Amino acid sequence: MFRTEIIEKFGQVPTPLYYYDLDLLNATISRCLLEAGRYGFHLHYALKANSNPKILQIISANGMGADCVSGNEVRAALENGFPADQIVFAGVGKTDDELRLALKHGIQSINVESIQEMEVINGLCESMGLKSPISLRLIPNVDAHTHRYITTGLEENKFGILPWQFDSVLEKLRSLEKLELKGLHFHIGSQITDLDVFKSLCERVNEINAWFIEQGYLTDIINVGGGLGVDYGKPDKCSIPDFESYFRIFGDLIELQGRQQLHFEPGRAVVAQCGSLITRVLFVKEAVNTRFAIVDAGMNDLIRPALYQSYHKIENLTSTGEKRKYDVVGPVCESSDCFGKSVVMPETLRGDLLAIRSTGAYGQTMASRYNLRDLAAELYSDEI
Repeated sequence: MFRTEIIEKFGQVPTPLYYYDLDLLNATISRCLLEAGRYGFHLHYALKANSNPKILQIISANGMGADCVSGNEVRAALENGFPADQIVFAGVGKTDDELRLALKHGIQSINVESIQEMEVINGLCESMGLKSPISLRLIPNVDAHTHRYITTGLEENKFGILPWQFDSVLEKLRSLEKLELKGLHFHIGSQITDLDVFKSLCERVNEINAWFIEQGYLTDIINVGGGLGVDYGKPDKCSIPDFESYFRIFGDLIELQGRQQLHFEPGRAVVAQCGSLITRVLFVKEAVNTRFAIVDAGMNDLIRPALYQSYHKIENLTSTGEKRKYDVVGPVCESSDCFGKSVVMPETLRGDLLAIRSTGAYGQTMASRYNLRDLAAELYSDEI
């Protein structure tokens, strides 16, 4: 992935920085659209994975819609080429100002998560003289078998409407004249690598869809969210996820009725592998039972290992020495500021450049200025 001229360029610019392989990004988007297109599926890219403007412009130019979870994400989608009628807005805690923004621009759907939210949107529509399409975010109670922090489809999660509330939701909907039920929305979690989980989701979606149809509500849209995982261990060998198998499951198992269309919200699967966090070794420090490679990137630049105990492959780009083990850590004043333990790399010295791979999703977009550290810069493959 990293040609000699790319590594040389890293040596000329300040680190840490996010490097984006745009050829891989375009190849991933093309494969995703190809496999989804075999079934006529509709895609909304999840901005929370990466909201870098250049990345967004490439994705929107390829014809995907947008899945947003804040007012600023809605605004970013609009500013970076996503048509309003292809934008969906989800989230368990939308403010009135965020809802007004979505209503003003006439987005495709607001995905509502409670009766109270329905009432608030209806009131805002009355004051603005509008009518709003909505989708109901429903809890299918399907275990995604992923990290507990990124599981969203169980009854104990904060997201969505519980099955025992469905009757009450429809009763309330009949009295809210400014709302139009457009879809049913499901999302069970992120970084799902067991594809059988999606088979269970299909079964549950079919049951819930059939129930709503029995109640007289045949919606235009069934939105099954996202969640397809990526291979963090083999970023080069498995650089593009298995979209073919993923979409085939839904093509084979989802039972659409009448005019219904199936929508997806891929995020991580589209952008994770195209990004790497490039960092420079500041010091190598011997300690009890370990050896630290202290780098200039910190948990403020990439929080996933500290927050989720996630694995990212780490490579030394500038050394070919004898292999040794290192704990790769950052400068932030937290012991959790660690990118990897017992990482096997060629002998690593001050000034070496390391690549922390598969950071295109939930890397730059989750960065902060903790310890008053500067945000990492970015570099794109088309600039080299």
